[in-house]
Amino acid sequence: MMLVKMLLVFLGAFIWTFLEYVIHRFRGHNKNGRGIIRKEHLQHHAQAHYFVQLYKKVPLAFGVLCASTLLVGSIGGIANGLAFSFGLAGMYFIYELTHRAFHVREPYIRYGLKMRKHHFYHHFVNPKNNHGVTTALWDRIFKTYEHAVQISVPSKLAMQWLLEDDNHIKNKYSAHFKMGR
Repeated sequence: MMLVKMLLVFLGAFIWTFLEYVIHRFRGHNKNGRGIIRKEHLQHHAQAHYFVQLYKKVPLAFGVLCASTLLVGSIGGIANGLAFSFGLAGMYFIYELTHRAFHVREPYIRYGLKMRKHHFYHHFVNPKNNHGVTTALWDRIFKTYEHAVQISVPSKLAMQWLLEDDNHIKNKYSAHFKMGR
């Protein structure tokens, strides 16, 4: 029984990575899309340090978690539904922390730098590609992956962690990022 619940937690986390991709690609960037997700996402692209306020995120997240708990719970019991939703919520929380960190903190590990390049390629080079934040898996599966070598960052949108005091790219990141437009 405990193994099943652990598997459901991991499944919930994995499903979040798919939802992250789908929501970002189809709700955040769909040209015909309307609504709060698209509006807030486009503002995030336009303003370097804009993040959607918590009071706008919580009701949607709560609704998704309730629905996922009920859906999985109706199939495998409420405890299993809660386990799945715990994984979904946990990975969503990791996504939120990771996404914010990409914009406000230097990477600590090589994977962090790799995923920042993946993400900032999406922001500054081509918003039709590299929709994943926590993983590039779904970009690879759905053929929206682009290998990011050196990202041209607009000076007005440059992340503070990337810059020296004189507003030039830090030497340790110059092979990965350059100042652009």
